[in-house]
Amino acid sequence: MEAKRTTGINPFDAQAFLDSAGVAREVAAYRRSEVIFSQGDAGDSVFYIQTGGVKLSAVSTAGREAIVAILGPGDFFGEGGLAEQSVRKTTATALTPTTALVIGKAEMIRVLRAEHALSDHFIAYMLSRNIRIEEDLIDQLFNSTDKSLARALLLLARYGTKYKPDRVVPRASLATLASTVGATPARLSAVLERFTRRGFIEENPAGLTINTSLLSVVLHD
Repeated sequence: MEAKRTTGINPFDAQAFLDSAGVAREVAAYRRSEVIFSQGDAGDSVFYIQTGGVKLSAVSTAGREAIVAILGPGDFFGEGGLAEQSVRKTTATALTPTTALVIGKAEMIRVLRAEHALSDHFIAYMLSRNIRIEEDLIDQLFNSTDKSLARALLLLARYGTKYKPDRVVPRASLATLASTVGATPARLSAVLERFTRRGFIEENPAGLTINTSLLSVVLHD
């Protein structure tokens, strides 16, 4: 599960660029829990999230699912085809109602070669994301469920990015969050209740309100 943090990526506005540079792309809308692409599909396009959230997961031959990443607005995914990954290694699923730009592989390669500002941003983004994946693996192996869940919720709320945090985030299913942080749904539910009692989060009909005090869970040793 990826955690957002200040990465040093320049403030290049990829959305504005993709809207204005004559890039051939389409805008696709997905319902909550809708599969965007499946493991084994052709890797022939790249996605850029405008709104919502996306879960990347992989299933082993034995049928076990692993959450690879949870992404939000401003994130790219499905980029493996640019590195000659002919088929998808993960399944992408919309966690909430989601809109994304869909850019064909050939078009994305053309734009990256022609537009240095976008290619610099894209390379910096991918390097930063690889670092976050490494940190998330360490987090799952060594950190408590409390800290892992706090990082997951802060990710969904977009803390630590150049984007303004969304204090209210839709509630992802307990099963998804449990898989992300490596805990059982029962254990996760207990931690959510504790966070609520301590004022770190608030439950409401729209989802969960994430308070800045939740950062103390991540920062506490």
